[in-house]
Amino acid sequence: MLEFKTTDPEQTMAIAKQLGQQVQAGDVLLLDGDLGAGKTTFTKGLAASLEIERYIKSPTFTLIREYQDGRLPLYHMDMYRLEETGASDLGLEEYLDGNGVSVIEWSQFIAEELPSDYLMIHFNKDVHDDQVRTLVLEPHGARYEALVRASFADECH
Repeated sequence: MLEFKTTDPEQTMAIAKQLGQQVQAGDVLLLDGDLGAGKTTFTKGLAASLEIERYIKSPTFTLIREYQDGRLPLYHMDMYRLEETGASDLGLEEYLDGNGVSVIEWSQFIAEELPSDYLMIHFNKDVHDDQVRTLVLEPHGARYEALVRASFADECH
């Protein structure tokens, strides 16, 4: 587990860009946090590191936004609207086992569809300062432990 404290969106994006240099096809990143915690800001940084130039916006109403024009495809998913129904009919395995990087917000609503290995990133807002966030990277599985180590070698000493 690795923690970062950020005080502005640029720092959140910088962390994502650093991680994005090491992601590979088939990687699954789960973003956990309240509305406005920085999940989409993080995804913008990840997209920048993947050389995706299109504007990144939250897929709240479309569920999945695909960005194919970078070093790797990016699949940005927002599962918030599936709280009551689940995702068994969405064909998520095509994305999760595909040729791109899957970033999933509100993954708790599709827990039964998720792979056993992934990188969970918690976005925690500071109760005293609305600009401060703590990002907690929690790797599940050897691939994601290696991803965090390779991305943040200086911080993992």
